[in-house]
Amino acid sequence: MKAVPERYLALDVLRGMTIAFMIIVNTPGNWSAIYAPLKHSDWNGCTVTDLVFPSFLFVVGNALSFSMRRLNTLSHRVFAGKVFRRTLIIFIIGVLLGVFPFVQFEEGHYVWRSLANTRLWGVLQRIAVCYCIAAFMIRYMSKRTLVISSVCILLLYWWVLYYFGTPPERYSMEGNAVGRLDRLYLSPGNIYKHYGYPFDPLGLLSTFPAVVNVIAGYLTGIFVQQHGKHRGGIIKLLLAGALMVVAGLVWDPFFPINKPLWTSSYVLYATGIVLLVLAVLIAVVEVWAFRKWTYFFEVFGKNPLFIYIIAAVVIVSLGIIRINGASVKGVIYREGFTSWLSPKNASLLFAVIYMLMIWLTGYVMDRRKIYVKV
Repeated sequence: MKAVPERYLALDVLRGMTIAFMIIVNTPGNWSAIYAPLKHSDWNGCTVTDLVFPSFLFVVGNALSFSMRRLNTLSHRVFAGKVFRRTLIIFIIGVLLGVFPFVQFEEGHYVWRSLANTRLWGVLQRIAVCYCIAAFMIRYMSKRTLVISSVCILLLYWWVLYYFGTPPERYSMEGNAVGRLDRLYLSPGNIYKHYGYPFDPLGLLSTFPAVVNVIAGYLTGIFVQQHGKHRGGIIKLLLAGALMVVAGLVWDPFFPINKPLWTSSYVLYATGIVLLVLAVLIAVVEVWAFRKWTYFFEVFGKNPLFIYIIAAVVIVSLGIIRINGASVKGVIYREGFTSWLSPKNASLLFAVIYMLMIWLTGYVMDRRKIYVKV
């Protein structure tokens, strides 16, 4: 039996690429001046940006394909304690990030933000819950059962949204079952406000199909560790990715590819794209051994959660700190970017430079061997 490698560089690079692109799409200089691929779809459809979060969940599953070897040696009680502890910490960090910096600037002075309108769900909250559910499924299910369970989750989710959605627009903003459920136990103030209607794209119900993204990442991680460096393994990944993309597109007319609802067709389509990207990375990095460019992304991949938090905290801080009534971010953006670039180019360059500054933080941490884990 072949020894299972401790690390697989292509997986680390994929994780780093996901974090780097996530920072870029989350921190434009101006939200009103963004190139189309860097925007989320308004509702149905899928842009490159819509692939970032499912890719992040996929790499969470990849990480589990390594860490579960150790976790499976623990007793049931210790295993559950570790998983629940990590879930709770990540969930709480997500809630705190949602209310940070706890103050807002109004009429020339700072006032405390009302915690009564804190958003319950968010990116880290979804990651936490998906990680928790996936970890228990992986612990107590065989790989075959994981595949069957994932298929059942996607089909059941389709049925739930169809049966409990409001006809005839079951998959619309107002008629979908995801929002209906969240509005049963949350007030409008605790729900995402972007749409001008109380609907959270990261709500409770749509978390369940997102678990499949994590399971897919785990199963792919196991497969890559065993077969990734072989030509046949790469071809299988390419075929699996292509089949999932096609399956998502075929399902789309009946259950639209839709990120806010995290539809089952979206899960298949996004996972298929990630598999295709991963297959190319394995060929380039592992088979052809072309690795001179990889360290940049490895830096992001070695401290993913910490870098995500720092990126969010710093940009929010720059927006709340004022100089003569203007935010620090606004001053930097106006003087350093919009004075000589078109609006969209200025917005994009700001995001790229900000990503590079965050990378420097990760680089210093890596050089000093500082790795923050929860």
